Amino acid sequence: MTAATLLRCWAVVLLAGLPVIAATLPAMAAVAEPPGLWTGPMVGETPATLQGATVIDVPALELLLEGQVLLIDVGKAARRPDNLPEDTLWKPVHRSIPGAVWFPGGGGGDLSPEQAQALLGRIDELAKGDKDTVLVTFCKPSCWGSWNLGKRLVEAGYRKVHWLPAGIDGWQEFHDAVPVQPQPGWPPADD
Repeated sequence: MTAATLLRCWAVVLLAGLPVIAATLPAMAAVAEPPGLWTGPMVGETPATLQGATVIDVPALELLLEGQVLLIDVGKAARRPDNLPEDTLWKPVHRSIPGAVWFPGGGGGDLSPEQAQALLGRIDELAKGDKDTVLVTFCKPSCWGSWNLGKRLVEAGYRKVHWLPAGIDGWQEFHDAVPVQPQPGWPPADD
């Protein structure tokens, strides 16, 4: 038997066994939408859906951007490294989709009632009180923050909420990102 024939026989044996191997592996369960806001770890697998909102990808966002859209970034702010000397300048830059407003950490499921009210109040100002404003929430992939904000917006009565699970990383696969600053007054000062 030649080496080529032996190799073909092994390939047939291996390929024939793949369905059996695949059938014995545990199926990956889809992540179900929680009944309320997610308060667990903010980074992790998220649901594929957001009831009351439209889940979009970057090409769908590009189409939305042909009209009026309020892009809302809830990505966390960079944390100052613990070992960075106090006298060292620390000026991180947060990059986002052009035109986005940034509420660092605004997607937390455990925002205080005052923080949640301030967040929704500022979004209402930006939307000029129009519950039919097209809103797109995003942060990073596998981040619950933008999912949570989308849910808050749906619960607040917004009718055109969109969630971009691919987040800024998905955007940057096709487009440039720009530096942004946090929304004025966000996060609200603790009283």
